[in-house]
Amino acid sequence: MNEPIILGIESSCDDTSAAIIYGNKILSNIAANQTIHQEYGGVVPELASRAHQQNIIPVVEKSFTKANIQQKDISAIGFTRGPGLLGSLLVGTSFAKSLAMSLNVPLIEVNHLQAHILCHFIEDANPVPPKFPFLCLTVSGGHTMIVLVKDYFDMEIIGKTIDDAAGEAFDKIGKIMNLDYPAGPIIDKLAKLGDENAFTFGKPKLENYDYSFSGIKTSVLYFLQKQLKENPNFIKENVENLCASVQKTIVDVLMQKLEKAAKDYNVKDVAIAGGVSANSGLRNAMQKNTEKLGWNVYIPKFEYTTDNAAMIAMVAKLKFERGEFTDLRTSATARYEM
Repeated sequence: MNEPIILGIESSCDDTSAAIIYGNKILSNIAANQTIHQEYGGVVPELASRAHQQNIIPVVEKSFTKANIQQKDISAIGFTRGPGLLGSLLVGTSFAKSLAMSLNVPLIEVNHLQAHILCHFIEDANPVPPKFPFLCLTVSGGHTMIVLVKDYFDMEIIGKTIDDAAGEAFDKIGKIMNLDYPAGPIIDKLAKLGDENAFTFGKPKLENYDYSFSGIKTSVLYFLQKQLKENPNFIKENVENLCASVQKTIVDVLMQKLEKAAKDYNVKDVAIAGGVSANSGLRNAMQKNTEKLGWNVYIPKFEYTTDNAAMIAMVAKLKFERGEFTDLRTSATARYEM
């Protein structure tokens, strides 16, 4: 083997993940999910960090077993330094530093948001990776932004949310409708059974490429409060149409700004990344633009949409080739600019 073999570790929120990459090929991508947060309707940072402590050793061990690789075979360790929940990041950072020191291999820090974007360069992510420059709509529970990607590590955020992220809006609206957490996938599932034009909700009017989703949440809240006064069973009787209409509203807002950016920057290669890129409404809207606007669309495999270590390992591999290593003095950071 002449390509580097790299272990990637991801622990930015509530998923503990480890992956092994050889070249651009993922040999294993293991994740442990935390279901305890469903009781609270959102991620509880203290519980998340405790669960990471319990999960990280078995997850890393399983990643080596599945990849049929021994610890002595790895060339470097990549880890998520940030952004994310500080307690969760500390678990992954501390483990990566300790293992790198014990194996005497280089340590590579990775920006979580860059990793979501660069997952498109994993061997099985796309038949052909996007060409520079390309636009990437990075959309998740914590972040919503349009990024102009000029090179692997030359990225410019040209638009971002000024309040809630799109995934956060899905979850908050789901909570208003008494759906389980996380509500995004549930809304997506129910939306397939409903009429997306059944209800109309307010959309923000912002200049440039910035987003806002708090107004949509408020619009849904006031609408439901009014309807429930007249019919206490309104949500139950209309849940599919409500989900379809909410999803259409959020996707329309996302696509409107993305289409404007692609036109203004004269870019035809357009990608999506992050947890909400698994949403079927968003994926369908992207695919329609291959014919409507002549885009070359890049949509990640489902396993690379959520927080995963494969994308961390991919970035670590790119940094390994450039000799961009960090030392044991590095520390986790909740805020980490791209």
